[in-house]
Amino acid sequence: MQVTIVHVTVKPEHIEDFIEATRRNHEASVMETGNRRFDVLQSADNPTQFVLYEAYESAAEAAAHKETAHYQRWRETVAEWMAQPRQGVAYDGLFPA
Repeated sequence: MQVTIVHVTVKPEHIEDFIEATRRNHEASVMETGNRRFDVLQSADNPTQFVLYEAYESAAEAAAHKETAHYQRWRETVAEWMAQPRQGVAYDGLFPA
């Protein structure tokens, strides 16, 4: 399993916009072949901070996600709303297998 954890900090005036755009991306992403999870988390202490937890069956399917129209639309839509560049870290998922 290929897991990517993406940390995003959003400008305060765009929190609701970011949530809506990310909801649409989430809804399409969970329908992709090989998707296991696509969780969107918002910090309880700092509402400008988000974590996206993306799990795919393989690295190839995770890479294919970045080629989808919904991901590319999300990336372009939210780019100016971020207070700093998003940071994604890839992991090999061990458990559950």
